[in-house]
Amino acid sequence: MSKLTTFAAGAGFGAAVSYFLDGDSGARRRSVAQDKAGKYARRGGGTVQGVAQSAGAQARAVAARAQHVATGGGSAPDDDNTLKNKVQTEIFRPADAPKGSVNVLVVDGIVELRGQVTHAAQSETLEKAAHKVTGVRDVRNLLHLPGETPPNIAGTPGAPS
Repeated sequence: MSKLTTFAAGAGFGAAVSYFLDGDSGARRRSVAQDKAGKYARRGGGTVQGVAQSAGAQARAVAARAQHVATGGGSAPDDDNTLKNKVQTEIFRPADAPKGSVNVLVVDGIVELRGQVTHAAQSETLEKAAHKVTGVRDVRNLLHLPGETPPNIAGTPGAPS
């Protein structure tokens, strides 16, 4: 260091010492400086804690979005009635869906589609849509075309053939 830098540093140090060790106001100045130092330390700690909490929340949100995308939707419903409502919402969403002629039954996560559809493609579309709903374990497609015997009673004694 040059002599000028050493002199300036020494003069600054001497001024600070005389400022804080002054007999009349030194105690008050030291107390104010200590309070301000504590305030800035607490603020700095709070900022670090806030940043950490924010980062944690963002990480949880990213993980939840990834899980939502990976599972094809939300979590599986807790009961069969909720699952039934979710399946009905999904399969009857299109305007041309046969809402009035198809019944949905759910038992232990297994969906049964019963009723009459106008064409075979409708039956396949409804079955595929039901399979995509989160929480559905299997789908039993018992839908039939007009004039056909329903699959659940076909072959039973006394049933129309």
